[in-house]
Amino acid sequence: MTDAVLQPASAPSPAGLPADHPLVDGRTSSAPLVLAARRQPVPVTPVWFMRQAGRSLPEYREVRAGIPMLESCFRTDLVVEITLQPVRRHGVDAAIFFSDIVVPLKAVGVDLDIVPGVGPVVAEPFRTAADVDRLRDLEPDDVAPVLAAATALAGELGGTPLIGFAGAPFTLASYLVEGGPSRDHARTKALMYSEPEVWHALLGRLSRIAGQFLRQQVLAGASAVQLFDSWVGALPSRDYREYVLPHSTAALGAVADLGVPRIHFGVGTGELLADMRDAGADVVGVDFRVPLAEAARRVGDGVALQGNLDPAALFSSPEAVSARVGRVLEDAAGLPGHIFNLGHGVLPDTDPDVITRVVEQVHSATRR
Repeated sequence: MTDAVLQPASAPSPAGLPADHPLVDGRTSSAPLVLAARRQPVPVTPVWFMRQAGRSLPEYREVRAGIPMLESCFRTDLVVEITLQPVRRHGVDAAIFFSDIVVPLKAVGVDLDIVPGVGPVVAEPFRTAADVDRLRDLEPDDVAPVLAAATALAGELGGTPLIGFAGAPFTLASYLVEGGPSRDHARTKALMYSEPEVWHALLGRLSRIAGQFLRQQVLAGASAVQLFDSWVGALPSRDYREYVLPHSTAALGAVADLGVPRIHFGVGTGELLADMRDAGADVVGVDFRVPLAEAARRVGDGVALQGNLDPAALFSSPEAVSARVGRVLEDAAGLPGHIFNLGHGVLPDTDPDVITRVVEQVHSATRR
């Protein structure tokens, strides 16, 4: 894996980062999100939201009007603007890079599109050893407009960290093998069980692509990364450890020498939390199905936790939303590190004003 990792173009600092990186020059090194991820004392519990960039914001819908999703992910100006919108509106403690998990796949030549109301659709699914050979490594030039956006954002955000983003190998493989979203992942599991050599070859390629994408975002200015595994909750722990863990470990390992906090989140992964910790995460994201106190018991005290308000709770009355936020904060009391977030992404019809009030409540309740 080491010789496949892309190297920085400029001379790195001893930490492996360029001298003008926000974590090196001090802009984000003391940001609450970075401190919490490193399990250090924080002045306030940091809060951000998965899918905060886009979806529920009217200003997002305005700038994206008539522009296909994937096109918007490769337009530097749009990526910068959409990533900044929730920071301006909500006062969150981190910006999540506006992208999609299939962006690096598109960048290396996979014939796919994001179909409205469906999701990523792959024209020619990947199901054989010959198909695996169609995947090449990601080069910086493949995602040049994306990296330009990361650099611009690092400059615009000042002391607010930018979180880099990539899809995890299992979820990327599921889309490639199934040809699109799947409820049961039948073809994916069939390949995994029947053709383990092909499976590991596929995930090996995907782990390099995901790791390279994360690394280049960090070198361009991101102060943390999140590896997002949408579908891995479909696996039991034994299968995760045999068929997935080595590859998620490789993806997160691509930025290990850079010293940035690494967040690992999956959906429906309550039974996999300890396994996901073992992939090399500094922060384990917890979905809304497992209370934070129980998640802490499962992962131990060597990592921070992120989460985990139910996104649907944001549609409740103001009193109910406040109570649910308070419950999450109570569950997090005493944890060595906590980043407040949802237990999945912001739902499209969420009232943006409710999100702003949640940020205000978390900050007010936890200011030290």
